[in-house]
Amino acid sequence: MIRRRAIVTGMVQGVGFRWATREQAQALGVAGWARNRADGSVEVEVEGDADAIDRMLAWLRQGPPGSEVHALDVSDAAPDGDDGFRIRQTT
Repeated sequence: MIRRRAIVTGMVQGVGFRWATREQAQALGVAGWARNRADGSVEVEVEGDADAIDRMLAWLRQGPPGSEVHALDVSDAAPDGDDGFRIRQTT
């Protein structure tokens, strides 16, 4: 089980990015959360097996239709046993 934190920049707010991220995470069996940030980016933490996390990060690099991802900054995070995928409040 691994966990990754990703900051997604570009046209990623106001386009359904977090909801599409939740749908993709659920399809891949990935736990975690997503939230908008005040700077216009979206922050995502995902936890699961390495293959599912790799596929989730690849999806985040593309984003859903209507979004435009400019960059994805990924860092390691400690697994915390999240169950399911949530959308959190904006920071």
